[in-house]
Amino acid sequence: MRNKLFCLLVTLPALLLSSNLFAQMNDPEQTGMRSNGKIYVVLAVCVTILAGLLLYVVSIDRKIAKIEKDGLSQ
Repeated sequence: MRNKLFCLLVTLPALLLSSNLFAQMNDPEQTGMRSNGKIYVVLAVCVTILAGLLLYVVSIDRKIAKIEKDGLSQ
């Protein structure tokens, strides 16, 4: 469990940071959401949703593990 969680916590930021490699670096006139900074709001919302989903999955996994442990001991 800890190895999977560690792997996920290392991989997720790496994937988010690698997206900059595909962006256009020489864009003299930024258009759309990048021009007025709203892209950062969108990014913050996406990261918040993903973090919430991750916490939810981890909590469900812990509850299931506890139920399985209690069921095996009886």
